[in-house]
Amino acid sequence: MRMMLFIRRFEERVISLYPQQEMKTPIHLCIGQEAVAAGVCAHLTPHDYLSSTHRSHGHCLAKGMDPQLLLAEFYGKVTGCCRGKGGSMHAACPERGILGTSAIVGGGIPIGVGHALAAKLRMEKRLSVVFFGDGASEEGSFQESLNFAVLKELPVVFVCENNFYATNSPLKARQPHQDIHRRAASFGSPAEVVDGNNVWDVYRAAERAVRHARAGRGPYFLECRTYRWQGHVGPNCDWQKGCRPKGELLEWMDRCPVEAFRSTLMREGILDEPTMDSINREVSAILDSAVLFAQESTFPDAEEVMRNVYYMSGA
Repeated sequence: MRMMLFIRRFEERVISLYPQQEMKTPIHLCIGQEAVAAGVCAHLTPHDYLSSTHRSHGHCLAKGMDPQLLLAEFYGKVTGCCRGKGGSMHAACPERGILGTSAIVGGGIPIGVGHALAAKLRMEKRLSVVFFGDGASEEGSFQESLNFAVLKELPVVFVCENNFYATNSPLKARQPHQDIHRRAASFGSPAEVVDGNNVWDVYRAAERAVRHARAGRGPYFLECRTYRWQGHVGPNCDWQKGCRPKGELLEWMDRCPVEAFRSTLMREGILDEPTMDSINREVSAILDSAVLFAQESTFPDAEEVMRNVYYMSGA
């Protein structure tokens, strides 16, 4: 509950601050999809690898990334996780197994498989989890990576966040059927589909997937059906521009994963209002501190431009 709420509040804070024009990066928000990141990452250790996409804030936070470092990166500050050179689409946190998220659609899939291959060759007890969207499942890298991972029995869990849109293109206009897990199963990998807005369903499915991969039985595929509330990029929604039907958005907002889980916990007597208020205050305090840290940090010096990046001297 706390992690889903933290991801939600983190992104709401970004929405409120973005119009100030101080953040030096485009942002791709995952509000509405919090249950997938929280449910999957609950099973991971800091040493497990994580690969992600341009929409990676929730994944990084759920994997244990410091929100101060992530926000400072959005502001382009030297204290950011990539010293202000990566922006929100290229977050990295090696000490938490996040070697770099990728803005290339489908680009993180072979990278995640590479992490799993390295772990297996080194005989390390490390798992690789790869998050990607439904649009990425139509890239060649998806087919090739899944085939290789099954062939080599690599310890990797593929997590497709199927939010039914590749930017503004609906899945039903791109594919003859919407069962992405069926394509994964055709390679011989165990594959299942779950309600990505139900954190318990995601948690239990991820538990099966992680147990399978850790046991050395090869990859596992999860298709989590969910929905993003904001537009593809930026702090605003996009139904006004005709990108999606308003009614469809409202139907998914009625299935809010955070509110649904809160209601369940309240109904079953596991959570009460005072505890919920305490969690809210704790999350707000952490975010207040993170925002202040990011805003008061300095910008990189000019000599930072070529530091820690690859370039050909004299080319």
